[in-house]
Amino acid sequence: MNQEVVLILMQVLALIMAFSVHECAHAWTAWRLGDPTARMLGRVTLNPMKHLDPFGSVLMPLVALVYHWPLLGWAKPTPVTPRNFKNYRRDDILVTIAGPISNLLLATLALILLLIIKHVVPGGAVSVFTAMALAMHMPVSTENLPALFPLALLLYFIILINLLLFVFNLVPFPPLDGSRILRHFLPYSALQVYDRMGVFALWIFMLVAGGFIFRIFLGPLLSIFDNLLAVL
Repeated sequence: MNQEVVLILMQVLALIMAFSVHECAHAWTAWRLGDPTARMLGRVTLNPMKHLDPFGSVLMPLVALVYHWPLLGWAKPTPVTPRNFKNYRRDDILVTIAGPISNLLLATLALILLLIIKHVVPGGAVSVFTAMALAMHMPVSTENLPALFPLALLLYFIILINLLLFVFNLVPFPPLDGSRILRHFLPYSALQVYDRMGVFALWIFMLVAGGFIFRIFLGPLLSIFDNLLAVL
């Protein structure tokens, strides 16, 4: 199979996993805090079919891959009924932050698994460092690699994509998770304007400042993971 096709499939698989974990975390946290809405709709699950949006979870990421854009997209929003919470502000913030935190935890789990492969599996170090280079589009030979190399590549894409979604979802523009947190701290007059901004304002912001945001937040975060893979 063509290498470019393999890379695309790996990234799409990692993205689907990231979406499923993210939305399941929202749903599970809401259920534990007293709101059964998402659970009754079958959203407390890692089954991607319950979470994926055909356009945002499949078509948009594929277009991004073809045109070499950042691999972003969205899943179906997890339904939440805030009046079921005992402490509206606190619980709504916890449910919201659960999604991005789950992506950070999934990236950390992938890091741990890569470290295990690196130190336990014969040829594991070669697999891990080749996967890192290939994911970053660096020229590298893929000849005679260990059988576990595809797993190492998938795990590194899980790190990349989950860190990207962690940072992206905390951008404080509707409809991202960061906006739902920020709105709890805005005065009523500002909140009316903020809620009317919508997705259009987000895309304008990403076009103007998206690269800067990813450089100052995603870059250092990814460097921490890469350094841990290199030195541990």
